Amino acid sequence: MQKLPIGIQSFIDIRTENYLYVDKTKQILNLIENGKCYFLSRPRRFGKSLTISTLEAMFKGKAELFKGLYAEEWVKEQSKYPNPVIKFDMSCLGSYENKKELNRSIINYLVRYYIEEYKLDIVLKDNAGDVFLDVINKLYKQFGQVVVLIDEYDKPITDNINNLEKAEEMREILRSFYSVLKGCSQLKFIMITGVSKFSKIGVFSCLNNLKDISMLEEYSDIVGYTQQELEKYFVDYFEKPMKKFSFSKEELLEKIKDYYDGFSFDGIVSLYNPFSVLNFFSDSNFENYWYDSATPSFLAKYLKKHKIKEPKEYIQKKVTSDFTNSHEIETASVESFLYQAGYLTIKERTGNILVLDYPNEEVRSSMDRLFLDNFYNIKDYAGFSNDIWESLESENIPKIVDIFNEALKGVPYDDYNNRDESWYRDLFLMLLSGAKITYFSEVHTFKGRSDVVVVFKDRLIVVIEFKFALTSRRVSYQRKKGKEQIASRDYASTYKSTKKIITAVFVANDEKRQITL
Repeated sequence: MQKLPIGIQSFIDIRTENYLYVDKTKQILNLIENGKCYFLSRPRRFGKSLTISTLEAMFKGKAELFKGLYAEEWVKEQSKYPNPVIKFDMSCLGSYENKKELNRSIINYLVRYYIEEYKLDIVLKDNAGDVFLDVINKLYKQFGQVVVLIDEYDKPITDNINNLEKAEEMREILRSFYSVLKGCSQLKFIMITGVSKFSKIGVFSCLNNLKDISMLEEYSDIVGYTQQELEKYFVDYFEKPMKKFSFSKEELLEKIKDYYDGFSFDGIVSLYNPFSVLNFFSDSNFENYWYDSATPSFLAKYLKKHKIKEPKEYIQKKVTSDFTNSHEIETASVESFLYQAGYLTIKERTGNILVLDYPNEEVRSSMDRLFLDNFYNIKDYAGFSNDIWESLESENIPKIVDIFNEALKGVPYDDYNNRDESWYRDLFLMLLSGAKITYFSEVHTFKGRSDVVVVFKDRLIVVIEFKFALTSRRVSYQRKKGKEQIASRDYASTYKSTKKIITAVFVANDEKRQITL
């Protein structure tokens, strides 16, 4: 079996060191043959850097790397007349505190790579754009038309998105740098990728010839894995998790789909997150691999500043198809930012209306964790989740209430303002989500609607009714009311065939800021 390329973004390394490669050269060749200047926005950890690396190898004519791949013949022909390639990764510039340092970092990057690789006689200048143009001109004179590939184009801006003055300084340097590409006849092909689509307009205001393929069906699967690709390329890796979980192949595929599929950038094609899939087959565990690897540190600060709503508010969220077309990233809507970051995806498209939602269980869990970590100050997310699991295992509902109250102690005082029954319920559901416990919210029966139904290992059902008491004196009344409601509306009737059913009333005592049973 081939090695799994976890964290490997170099096409050369993958093809020479026996790593698995999901052949995307058909989609990439489609780009090359049908245009010249492209822009692609995708979330982190989705395969943009590998795409850039593959393009580099194709234009350089590295034919030996493409044996057995779709583009093999095209690269063989290209090897007769290879193009010089400038591949620029903005995430590899090192540290910079101001625009002067960013300008110098870009110059150093250009000089280090292109004097060494192409032996160019570069004249050092003060402006990064001038050095860039000098590199292009000299490559063109010696080797012919130049290919420019830029990865993570927006990183200097997004890294400073919570400091608008500094972000604008970075944008000023990048605008000057990228303006070199405008109408440059020496260029054969341009591909630019990044996380955000928003600042594209500000940074590339002079580059009106860039074709944005971020939401086009034709290029929707250029990164990410389709269902067909998953079943074709990973078939040798099915046996281990099937054995571990005692799953059939069909059951395994359904579970993987629930956890890691569901990303769509056109509302039609559904994709798996490559990073999560690779880690799953490596570990044979249904874990949340995406949150720690793909959630930039500035995200929580940005979302808090822009008044993000509770996670449930973004389920089946309707927006217009131009919702990402903000002129600058710092003024973009929360929905558009969550979409660019990978937290939301396009579930449906009807004319000019898009329906956004969470792609899968992993991302929904990530959203809950984002809130618990950064908005409710509940840092021991995993610990609380494990404790809840163990309490359900022993059918100890009072212990669950204790765990919930312990979690509530971390919530900042100001976040209790104007809270109600639904706030306590939603916070509890986030903890259940973290524990990977199956639950249903607002479950309809023929007599009413129960707040929460927890399903544990198909042997235990816990029907929970949440009530809210502004003062301690109202707790008993609300507890009695909740019990009567469960009984009179027969919320547990649907589950009578289950081995064990427990009903409980959780009363949120707002005066003491705790739950009582």
